[in-house]
Amino acid sequence: MSHKIALNFEDGVTRFIDATVGETVADAAYRQGINIPLDCRDGACGACKCFAESGQYDLGEDYVEDALSEEEAQQGFVLTCQMRAESDCVVRVPASSEVCKTRQATFEAPISAVRQLSESTIALSLKGEALCNLAFLPGQYVNLSVPGSEQTRAYSFSTLQKGGEVSFLIRNVPGGLMSGFLTGQAAVGDTMTLAGPLGSFYLREIKRPLLLLAGGTGLAPLTAMLEKIVEQGSVHPVHLIYGVSNDVDVVQVDTLQAMAARIANFTYSVCVANPDSTHPLKGYVTQHIAPAHLNEGEVDVYLCGPPPMVEAVSRYLREHAIEPANFYYEKFAASA
Repeated sequence: MSHKIALNFEDGVTRFIDATVGETVADAAYRQGINIPLDCRDGACGACKCFAESGQYDLGEDYVEDALSEEEAQQGFVLTCQMRAESDCVVRVPASSEVCKTRQATFEAPISAVRQLSESTIALSLKGEALCNLAFLPGQYVNLSVPGSEQTRAYSFSTLQKGGEVSFLIRNVPGGLMSGFLTGQAAVGDTMTLAGPLGSFYLREIKRPLLLLAGGTGLAPLTAMLEKIVEQGSVHPVHLIYGVSNDVDVVQVDTLQAMAARIANFTYSVCVANPDSTHPLKGYVTQHIAPAHLNEGEVDVYLCGPPPMVEAVSRYLREHAIEPANFYYEKFAASA
């Protein structure tokens, strides 16, 4: 039996390792070619101090107070030379992947489906045996190489990996390099290269109500998070507000309906900014945040959208004197 440990490095790279029962995280990482910085293996120096963001583990009692204080241990800090996982864990490493003698992984897989969901949104799926080894935290992204060029574009996973298949929601940008390939050249079977996973925007352990805010194709990482919530469940309410500019931009409502049917305490709303919209809810995402969604600040907010949306939500929270327990966000801008 083993547990999967996600090591998140400070340069945004994430690598997954397997730790066997009774094996320390530092030893498991070293066995798999990743050198977490340490000067001892006895819990005496503190050089391997990291932060455990989620999961259950045992630190034992063989480390010294100077290396890890009781207060730090209660906050979630760990010594990886003493930490033994008792479940899957996420560990934040205060060093770059390069310092730890590793780098982001690369994968190649053929296109299994490419569909234009609307004038503004393309759904891309890749499936291949190599992707069966791809692990990522829901909400993270990869860099996809544009075939026929030396350029890459960053896209968040819109699904979890299932049977070697992953999917993305991609904005159809007029004149865009990736958009041009997907709408004019891409065919099932064409091979694409992924590098990653990357990013600090991912679903943490659910300890309180969640408010998920999506702008356009910023819906992608949030549907991946919802898939994870379907798997693990949540005793806390989860509400999603999905905003787009025009009626034709609304996609994947059927996916959200399916999520609502499978997650007992999940609700969602869709709004369209264009005042001429025929959609029942008009306006911006901030106009549809209710006090109950913010739970007097005892809420974790996840936001993925363009920079103006992130700024608008931040301003809304300040103006309403709401300081969420946690506010995680990912800004994105289209590339021509």
